[in-house]
Amino acid sequence: MQKSRIDLAAILDLDSIGIDLFRGNSPSAREQRVFGGLVIGQAMFAACRTVKARLPHSLHCYFIHSGDPQVPLIYKVERLRDGKSYSTRRVTALQRGSTIVSMIVSFHKGEEGAFEHQDKMPEVPGPEHFAAEELSKQSLYPDLPEIVRRYYEPDRPVELRPVEIGRYVGQKIEGGRVHMWMKAATKLPDDPALHICALAYASDLSLLDAVMARYGRTLFDGRILSGSLDHAMWFHRPFRADDWLLYAKDSPSAQSGRGLARGLIFRRDGTLVASVAQEGSVRERR
Repeated sequence: MQKSRIDLAAILDLDSIGIDLFRGNSPSAREQRVFGGLVIGQAMFAACRTVKARLPHSLHCYFIHSGDPQVPLIYKVERLRDGKSYSTRRVTALQRGSTIVSMIVSFHKGEEGAFEHQDKMPEVPGPEHFAAEELSKQSLYPDLPEIVRRYYEPDRPVELRPVEIGRYVGQKIEGGRVHMWMKAATKLPDDPALHICALAYASDLSLLDAVMARYGRTLFDGRILSGSLDHAMWFHRPFRADDWLLYAKDSPSAQSGRGLARGLIFRRDGTLVASVAQEGSVRERR
């Protein structure tokens, strides 16, 4: 019998425990540390609870300490600005009284612009070509690491379908551009702010792994130590996080134990909906 899928909306939901103060939890207390995307998504959700009639257009955050999944996450929102067109919030995520993530979120009321352009969506096969039943037909399937096969198991809040499967068995990607289809595993309510928070959560899934694409290696390699240092995201156009989205990722630079990863996120019709950038610590065990 197929396992029930995890509801991403329930994971992002927060309890109000005071004025501009919220509490969230990690869905998996068995992990070694809190997933960074969870804190990003919940912090975004906390900020959205303090703004009316405006949607986030950007976020910038720093990961200061790793979080303990067994300890509740407290989100403190500061109302920095409410202007005619923009609102700004600072969100501090805390555990045991210490800051683990600091985030700034900017909101825009929306307006008609004089300029409109976007990058073209990469030409890759649709998500149906990378379903589990299709993947199992490939000769390299028996060699895939177990953690990659976990992408296709139903007990995940976000469905992931990597395009360049060969990189998980040593194939080097010239130029370093990799692609992944993704969507929330369950239907989400018709709340645009929730879909933005859901995409913020998903944007941290395997983004830093783009640093390894040129080398035929992945962050799943036990010899690699990695951790996110910061994360930035810009939301351009409407979308639904429970529809398939293409995440096109690359890494323009790696040096001094750090790697920079970028991502563009498209709807299936080619519309660019969001851009992402993240720098992380990427080291090899000595």
